[in-house]
Amino acid sequence: MKQQAVFRLGLAVFSGLVSFMFVFNGVTILTAAHVPEWAKVYAYVCAGYGLGNVYILSSAWRTNASWAVWANKLIASCYFGVFLIDRWKGGMESAVELIGIAIVAAVLWFNWYAVREVCRGGE
Repeated sequence: MKQQAVFRLGLAVFSGLVSFMFVFNGVTILTAAHVPEWAKVYAYVCAGYGLGNVYILSSAWRTNASWAVWANKLIASCYFGVFLIDRWKGGMESAVELIGIAIVAAVLWFNWYAVREVCRGGE
């Protein structure tokens, strides 16, 4: 049982750190000079996803709320849609960018998995 608790804690910490990286990315884009309007929209969504995931993760940790898994899926889907549109508007210059899209998808899945496991912690 203790090993599962350590695993959940590790997932939660890693997910929280990754979420703050999303916030950092959004703030970095917003504070840059000469940022196009579309990039600003992406930056707000990126920072919003990071903050939303931290809130959902902390709520799941405190209350084991079943809504947290659904909410995480929702904000991850919204973020991923905006991310794909941003990639499309920026122009795909090479097939290597597909690796970046796959990495972002994996990180979003990992955050969902972390929330799901934290919710299961009360079982």
